[in-house]
Amino acid sequence: MFDAIAGRYDFMNHFLSLGIDVWWRKKAIALFKKEHPRHLLDVATGTGDMALLAARLLQPEKITGIDLSEKMLQIGRKKVEAYTGKTTIELLSGDSETINFANDTFDGVMVAFGVRNFENLKQGLAEIKRVLKPGARLVVLEFSKPKGRLTKALYHFYMARVAPGMAQLFRQNKKAYQYLNASAVAFPDRAAFVQILNDTGYSDTSFKSLSLGICCIYTARKPKHT
Repeated sequence: MFDAIAGRYDFMNHFLSLGIDVWWRKKAIALFKKEHPRHLLDVATGTGDMALLAARLLQPEKITGIDLSEKMLQIGRKKVEAYTGKTTIELLSGDSETINFANDTFDGVMVAFGVRNFENLKQGLAEIKRVLKPGARLVVLEFSKPKGRLTKALYHFYMARVAPGMAQLFRQNKKAYQYLNASAVAFPDRAAFVQILNDTGYSDTSFKSLSLGICCIYTARKPKHT
């Protein structure tokens, strides 16, 4: 499905969110600033937007991105080739539930709009925790369901009707965008996701709502002593 929409995925993301997704990503990446990570992992990296933005804002030594969609990665690699900064960026084929790195490898892990697509959410989060260094941070950026009655109604109308319709107008896969909405609606957001993080063994868990509750940033740490 993601291979099918890879060609205009970046454009559609920015268009359908009116560019707000870039601000959301910047807010999430900023949580790493004080920690000066040397090696970051970007899970469900897609076309590498999050990895490239983190490289510009944080300038770590290396960012590794993993994703299951080879066509997304191909587009991302072309973008990486055009990147002229100091950070080494590597985009690899990889599954969040079987990350091909040793224990305690990364100084931080980020996931932007990807955890709702994990086949087994707890297993993916446990695998991320395994490759994090003790005390290192996980930052998750994900859609959430607004609480206000009017905002909720407008959000559901936009996501269920407008976004798939616009996707079809731009000759994109309408069913893919309907799936993206359905997966966002089904995702256990806010306190429910924080509880899943706690159950998976993370510490210092919290969330912050953005843009009237349309999106949330979640943060957690791998305990220093396990």
